[in-house]
Amino acid sequence: MNRRSFLSLAVTGALALGAAACGGSGPAAQAGPVKITVWSWKPASAGLAAVAKDFEKDHPNIKVAVQDIGEPAIWDKITIGMAAGGKGLADVMHIGVDYLPGYVDKFPGGLADLRKFGADKHKDAFAKGLWPTVTGKDGGVYAMPWEVNPAGFFYRSDIFDKAGVDPASIKTWDDAIEAGKKIKEKTGAYLIGLKASAVDMDFFQALLQQQGAFYFDGQGNVTLNAAPAVQAMSLIKKMNDAGIVADTSGEGTWKQLVSAGKLAVVPWPAWAVSYLQENRPDEKGKWRVMQPPAVTQGGKRAAIVNATYLSVSGTSPHPQEAYTFVEYALTRPEAINKAFKEGGVFPALTAAYADPMFKAPSDFYGGQPALKTFVDSLTEGADATYYSGDYARALKIASDAQMKVLLKGADPATALTEAAQQLVQQTGRKLAG
Repeated sequence: MNRRSFLSLAVTGALALGAAACGGSGPAAQAGPVKITVWSWKPASAGLAAVAKDFEKDHPNIKVAVQDIGEPAIWDKITIGMAAGGKGLADVMHIGVDYLPGYVDKFPGGLADLRKFGADKHKDAFAKGLWPTVTGKDGGVYAMPWEVNPAGFFYRSDIFDKAGVDPASIKTWDDAIEAGKKIKEKTGAYLIGLKASAVDMDFFQALLQQQGAFYFDGQGNVTLNAAPAVQAMSLIKKMNDAGIVADTSGEGTWKQLVSAGKLAVVPWPAWAVSYLQENRPDEKGKWRVMQPPAVTQGGKRAAIVNATYLSVSGTSPHPQEAYTFVEYALTRPEAINKAFKEGGVFPALTAAYADPMFKAPSDFYGGQPALKTFVDSLTEGADATYYSGDYARALKIASDAQMKVLLKGADPATALTEAAQQLVQQTGRKLAG
């Protein structure tokens, strides 16, 4: 089960305990040797553990214990700890962009405001669009960016070649649809895969984010029925109606389709660079990657589709030491690049991209410098995404709308209007505009 599936199921669960506020910022930092704990999940935890060894050499009075909690188990563990007033939480926690706003909104004091440690001096050090996502309504800084995942368009060059499709000719998603029709006709391969009967909103969200939009605007108003959402869902319906979307709902279906050469494109973000290489070694030389097509002619191709952070618990007995580790791990190019090499977490720190590995050719990607695609995307810049504390509700409601479109042929505008009204009723928010 992926993180967003778990999140949608948890909407009426532990996060509903948000009325229980967490404690304050905790006791002041103590002198002498201290031990701080860090919660993460594999493989990112391996990257942090490697950095922790170097940190301890430079800071002999601080010992760091990195714990692999697992994912999605970590979200339940953090949420329960927050609802218990911060009891049992780690000093440092690895938190996703989809959970951070909920923790900040529902558990005041649960996460330390890192401004008191000087974190805001680093606000321009990270990829554009990230700093607003760590900033609360009160101006507090409740996390530091670690991982950034720009949108990507991974494609099988052998399938494109067999179909006679030049990927460079694909500038918009409408171009991709026409290419998908040709690919299906010539090779029998689908353009992309989506789980028609499950929560699978990453692609829809990426189409929104390319347009600088999401389920909510910066003021927290509902935008699920706005023009960008209708445009995104209409593209998905157009693909589905053209017969170029494979239903990957069944267990193992995606792997079977890719192995059989029946899936031409994987619209995944930066983490997939290492994932595909490590999990599909037999396809070495067949894959390529480029920025995704624009939603509209001349539109932006870049989008940050998700990110993760490191936060300090508001009840940590050693908040200063915890922040010292966070700052060390996330603001030093050599440290964050070590975490990337060991844990596959694409760094949010822009200074990290000066490392030659971000321009190095990859044999798996046919000699293409795959990482450079994403560095170029971040250079173009992306808009901040406002997830809000009601993201879980929005995700489930939007997923239901997508299922109506994919399985019942519903009109996108109608389905999204109903979804937006439902979201307003459930959250008490206003419709944008």
